[in-house]
Amino acid sequence: MRTSVLAGLGGYVPPRAVSNDELCGHRPLGDEWIRGRIGVASRRIADGEATVDLAVRAGRHALTAAGTSRADAVVLATASPDRLLPAGAPEVAARLGLGTVPAFDLASGCSGFLYGLAVASSMIISGTCGSVLVVASDVFSAFLDPQDWLMSAIFGDGAGAVLLRAGGPDTPGAFGPFDLGSDGAQADLLEVPGGGTRARKRMLVEPGGEEPSPYFRMDGPTVLKQAVVGMCDSLTRALVRAGWPPGGLDVVVAHQANQRILDGITDELGLAPGQVLSHIEAYGNTAAASVPVLLAQAAAAGTLVPGQRVALTAYGAGLAWGSTTLVWPEVRAVTECG
Repeated sequence: MRTSVLAGLGGYVPPRAVSNDELCGHRPLGDEWIRGRIGVASRRIADGEATVDLAVRAGRHALTAAGTSRADAVVLATASPDRLLPAGAPEVAARLGLGTVPAFDLASGCSGFLYGLAVASSMIISGTCGSVLVVASDVFSAFLDPQDWLMSAIFGDGAGAVLLRAGGPDTPGAFGPFDLGSDGAQADLLEVPGGGTRARKRMLVEPGGEEPSPYFRMDGPTVLKQAVVGMCDSLTRALVRAGWPPGGLDVVVAHQANQRILDGITDELGLAPGQVLSHIEAYGNTAAASVPVLLAQAAAAGTLVPGQRVALTAYGAGLAWGSTTLVWPEVRAVTECG
């Protein structure tokens, strides 16, 4: 039985680090408040680099880690595309020297990497491709209101990538069943209202009216409450589908939205401190890129050990969520995440 197997990981974050003190200046709510409410001390911001630029770096690192220069397809998960049209993935493929392979973007907010993994796995299982490069890249700082310091405190920029290859279900690194879901009735909890057809049509019908904001906005308290339950429920379903007992999980790599959410997952699943990995303090919320960047960093640092039972989960705009499992293999990671 054919399935998808993890073959290499890559990560990249921009070199510019912005501390809470630099971000907040003389505001009364500063470093201590941000650390306590969000868990972030610093974040990386792209200067002169766009989403595709970061994606190319991470994708090249994943290919290098896998010991190859080829992939049969490219999937780019992003919530911050360089342009509405065309998609960025074909440009990523071209700049990586992959030729005319199929390449497309996938927009599923912060759960985009999990959706990308599921789609790429289906392409491999069906026999359409022998290998797929899945990249998640976001320069979310470009979609934040410069006057909204709280949103700027939460988010950072980055890109992570994995190369998947064909293998068997018992191969270390084989991805288990996926759990995916969405709730479009709550689409307005996280959104960028301006820029799409709805905003453009509105401006044509109401000339001179107020243009919808081009910046990201979020109902943070509501999302925080739902994210813990949403990711834990999704993880539980993925574990059941994989046939793993609830106590058989070694490590969780979850979307890095807020340290309180990560702590909530730890408590809700009855895990020990440290089993839910975190790097949000140094990098903030890198949107769709957060799970693969953390995976690449943890693999490079030796935090992830062959044989461990690892679960991945994410939750974000859409609303959309996803989870999957794998037994960690002997695999290389190449990162620029200093």
